[in-house]
Amino acid sequence: MMDTLELRSSQQAIDAVNLLKTAILQSQARAAKAVNQEQLALYYGVGRFLSLNTRKKDWGSGMIKSISQRLRSEMPGIRGFGETNLRNMRMFYEAWSTIESNSSVVTDELKETSSGLAGSMTQVGDTDIDTIHQLRLMNLDNFPAVSFLSISFTHHMVIITHAKEWDERLFYIQYAFDRKLSIEELEKALKKDLYHHQGQIPNNFLVTIPEYKHAYRAIQMFKDEYLLDFINVEELGMRDEDIDERVIEQSIVHNVKNFIMTFGKGFTFNGSQVHYDKFGHDHWIDLLFYNRDLRRLVVFELKKGKFKTSYLGQLSSYLRILNDDARREGEEPPIGIILCKSADKSYVEYVMQDFRQPMGVATYKTADEMDAKLLEVLPSKEQLEKLLGD
Repeated sequence: MMDTLELRSSQQAIDAVNLLKTAILQSQARAAKAVNQEQLALYYGVGRFLSLNTRKKDWGSGMIKSISQRLRSEMPGIRGFGETNLRNMRMFYEAWSTIESNSSVVTDELKETSSGLAGSMTQVGDTDIDTIHQLRLMNLDNFPAVSFLSISFTHHMVIITHAKEWDERLFYIQYAFDRKLSIEELEKALKKDLYHHQGQIPNNFLVTIPEYKHAYRAIQMFKDEYLLDFINVEELGMRDEDIDERVIEQSIVHNVKNFIMTFGKGFTFNGSQVHYDKFGHDHWIDLLFYNRDLRRLVVFELKKGKFKTSYLGQLSSYLRILNDDARREGEEPPIGIILCKSADKSYVEYVMQDFRQPMGVATYKTADEMDAKLLEVLPSKEQLEKLLGD
């Protein structure tokens, strides 16, 4: 049997190996990230050089093919600089060239390239191709710089090829980064047109929340329809048309843990019928929550019937009051959600355009509206309470 000294030595060796493994893996991850950023920088710069010369100067249509052939001839074994990929680099630059004019730190090195190839098509100066290094993406407003520089060039090309809108491309960049998607998984998401058909709540978050990553997080947090299966009209002994917002609200308050579970983690219940007085006018907020991940107060206004435009004005007033009177230092402006029985998503998004506070409109179903087979497979109220208690 091993004595105490040998056991201690063995454990020290295990601890040392674990520490070294962690350091090695972290270093490899950083190195891989740095390599990817360097490749994107090079490809962006090459794409810029090719774009400026093929689009604005007198290069012939076969120049890119000729450049590719001579590059591979003079640099045997080089990969990634075939004619197709050179054209992809040009497309990559042209897809994101506007970030140069939008950057707050564009430098002299972002000036247009000088006259052509200066004799040899394989001699390109640092100033000509090294553009993204001076383009401080982290200083750009409303741009997911970390995500942009973390996904591969192949991911970028898949996104650029299939997504044509700026916000749509940013969405898929963030989506691919957050979920560490493979190329195949990303292509499936694009084929499903996830950006336009992800069942997201009708909202104005991209317009009213300055940083894209925060807007994206808010979009992902809320759905367009919620199942309030703890509200059962039959058990209440009431007809659907007799139920008003207060009945729904009280059912939610009594089952607040269940309600929070429909949204996910990070929510804290602050109260119902929260009162604020403004210039002698009373305001009563149906349900008020705080979300730790968003660092925002979240208002839920409950409506028993179909969506009405007047609900947006009411919610906008509440958000203004909360922003002025309840928002603490370090918190973001509050978000408001209208929860109603039905809504036309296209109409909601249209009338919401002129509102400056972040808000969305979702619908709900109660237990009596659910399919019987679906009810059978869902956990009961008691099971949910047990799970929450654990």
